[in-house]
Amino acid sequence: MSTVNNSGRALPWALVTPALGWTLLFFVLPFIAMGFSSLTAHEGGGFTFANYSQFFTDPSYWRAMVNSLQVTAIVTVVSVLLAYPFAWILAEQVPERWQRLALMVAVLPFWTSYVVRSYSWLLVLAQNGVINRTLTGLGLTAEPLQLANTRFATVTGFVHFFVMLLTLTIFANLKQLSPSYRKAAADLGAGPVRTFLHVVLPLTLPGIMVGAFLTFVLCIGDYITPQILGGNNELLMPQLVMMQIGRRGDFPLASALSIILMAVVTVAYLACARWLKIERA
Repeated sequence: MSTVNNSGRALPWALVTPALGWTLLFFVLPFIAMGFSSLTAHEGGGFTFANYSQFFTDPSYWRAMVNSLQVTAIVTVVSVLLAYPFAWILAEQVPERWQRLALMVAVLPFWTSYVVRSYSWLLVLAQNGVINRTLTGLGLTAEPLQLANTRFATVTGFVHFFVMLLTLTIFANLKQLSPSYRKAAADLGAGPVRTFLHVVLPLTLPGIMVGAFLTFVLCIGDYITPQILGGNNELLMPQLVMMQIGRRGDFPLASALSIILMAVVTVAYLACARWLKIERA
């Protein structure tokens, strides 16, 4: 009997050990190494907090963080505002037999390389791109507009991707919502607008928050889209980190900036988790 009990206890550990080992090897240990690196000087020497103090005292570093937070906030808000109606149409208006096909079409951007999508938007927004050619051809503008290499271009590229991610999370939340809630609201005299504002929207807020948090995490740490679409006109935190590595070879400062960025993401996660916990309570 004891042998059976020991085997039963060992089985869960045997199943989870590969995942724990992978996490330890490729996340925990590199993170610890990055933490030690952030406390060393670029030219060598002992431990120092100079890399962190440089971030808090250099206005250009603060500006990069502010730019990242602003871009991420704009992308998250715009993506939510576009994704919610789209998810609602898929869940409520599209017939059940066509919903799988509609979802497959909706996630088509995920099938394309992230780099390819960014360069495609660069071609669309360029001075001789589709938009400017259309505007000048219709006589709406005399000169091509500066759309590429701007914050607008960066936000557009991000929103194109994250709208689909948010659509999936909100759609799943809407499909889990029981029709009895709407019927109960209608029996109590609530119209479609009041039912949505006081029943459907509050019950789907967890799905919105989860999708918004995923958007925040992926957007604030992205390097490719701002580099391709935004150019070097506006510096974001991922570009600042890569600049320390590629141009200066300053791995300690790059490590410190990365840890600060991770701290911001952690704060956002704790705030989101606390909000969801309060809502469930």
